Amino acid sequence: MLAKRIIPCLDIKNGRTVKGVNFVGLVDAGDPVELAGRYSEEGADELVFLDITATNERRKTLVALVRDIASHIRIPFTVGGGIRSVEEIADLLLAGADKVSMNSSIVHDPELITRAADRFGSQCVVAAVDAKRTGDSWNVYINAGQKDTGRDAIAWCREVAERGAGEILLTSMDRDGTKSGFDNELLSRISEVAPVPLIASGGAGTIDHCIDAITVGKADAVLAASIFHFREIEIADLKQVMHEAGVPVRL
Repeated sequence: MLAKRIIPCLDIKNGRTVKGVNFVGLVDAGDPVELAGRYSEEGADELVFLDITATNERRKTLVALVRDIASHIRIPFTVGGGIRSVEEIADLLLAGADKVSMNSSIVHDPELITRAADRFGSQCVVAAVDAKRTGDSWNVYINAGQKDTGRDAIAWCREVAERGAGEILLTSMDRDGTKSGFDNELLSRISEVAPVPLIASGGAGTIDHCIDAITVGKADAVLAASIFHFREIEIADLKQVMHEAGVPVRL
């Protein structure tokens, strides 16, 4: 069985790392370059950088900051935010990113997934899906969680995999920043229909939450922000407890 991954997330606004609850109420969480370097040294398997205001501000992701972070880390690095073309993807990969994450742009232009996968390989293409429960289902949201697309999140995850995305980053908007645990029902349902690695995001508060995302939600990786930024849980401690619980991780 492949090792499960622990992925800190850097949500970036105005060049700083921020964190909120349910996509609002953002507070400063530190310098992204310093945090990235720390996580690389502390045993994170990968890192995700999301320029969370790029889409709404109609601008490109901060390439210079991507380059700076890449020079300080030794682990795979995914970048997202405001990416709308294969040319922009090329710029980010040249700046040091290993993968790119796209959300709003691929909802507007699903063929972008295929064009990117054809040019760079599916392993470089991460489909980010922000999902919010609506009754007995979940809808896809875009524009940093501000716009309900009306799309069914499970069907959309199946489609992005079919179009060539190599990975899905699934964020539960209902759980984001709440530290109440991942939405394991949604994760498990997506894992059944989308045959690509699934990253769980939104709700990490305890080590047990991370274990449940993998054992119950069938995720391949867990992504978290606050618990790592504010040192509520150390990455080494998380991995050790997961290992003792029978979850395969890189120690």
